[in-house]
Amino acid sequence: MKALTPPLEKQLQELHLITSSLLPGNERLTFLDEEDIWNCLIMQYADPTTDSIVAKKPEHPLRFRIDISASDVCFIVQVPIEYEGKLTTTAPTFAAKGDQITRTEQEKWQDMVEDHLKQIGDSEFPIYELLSLHLLPILHKELESHLRSVDHPTQQTSSQTQSMYHALLTSHHLISPNKRRSLQHWSASLSISGFAKVGYPGVIYASGWRDNVEEFVENVKAMQWLALKVRFVEELSGSEKSDEVDRRWFEFQKVGEVVEEMRRLGREKYIVEMGIGSKKNDLFDDTNLPMNPTARQIHEP
Repeated sequence: MKALTPPLEKQLQELHLITSSLLPGNERLTFLDEEDIWNCLIMQYADPTTDSIVAKKPEHPLRFRIDISASDVCFIVQVPIEYEGKLTTTAPTFAAKGDQITRTEQEKWQDMVEDHLKQIGDSEFPIYELLSLHLLPILHKELESHLRSVDHPTQQTSSQTQSMYHALLTSHHLISPNKRRSLQHWSASLSISGFAKVGYPGVIYASGWRDNVEEFVENVKAMQWLALKVRFVEELSGSEKSDEVDRRWFEFQKVGEVVEEMRRLGREKYIVEMGIGSKKNDLFDDTNLPMNPTARQIHEP
């Protein structure tokens, strides 16, 4: 592949990550300018043996739309020509759009975009992380909730007869963006509340209806892990169910944040019993983590 300018190479790197993570037939990325050139560039970036395909570089800033089928909401991303992966300089713009949504709904989505941009911080791949790990999972959750209410109005009522369950899993580490994306997607599709603590060690906590929690755990177990342990899958007591109305999925970087969240839910005892956050257990002590445990990585063995 011919030499690329640093900005163009960085943009292709993020585009390649995004297109590789899209769910086939459901999530779509569409270039709004110079579509043929950008498609060829991505093909060439992924496979340098196709060097002869591209005759010229794009003349205009990168601009694309990303959406999922059946959703009224899409995101328009415009990337300055000089963008090299930093949000502090030459930052891309992200706009929530939709022909069938109200102004209030559009403002809600735009506020959500801004909130999640703040969470990303100094990510090495901010466009990829915002879209693939934040906005698309939320969009799936909103769409699935809408479809359930329209197509299966009695489903929620029947679910009320089930027991509320929760589960705790730990692993040596949780770094892979694909795993994190899968966890967010499953939490949305199964109406699961909980969190994933990324880095070293990995901690996953989920709560919801029994069938959904059990399916979530089986999905997690089906992935390849290093030292994955299912600590428990059990019913929640009546006094511990108050948080289930607001179903959300969080990501934490530190064990201390896990302890604080479980304390907020009134479920701290479950992690204390497992030694999480205890100085007596080196695996779950923030002071004994490997060097730079919160650094984001793109690939995980």
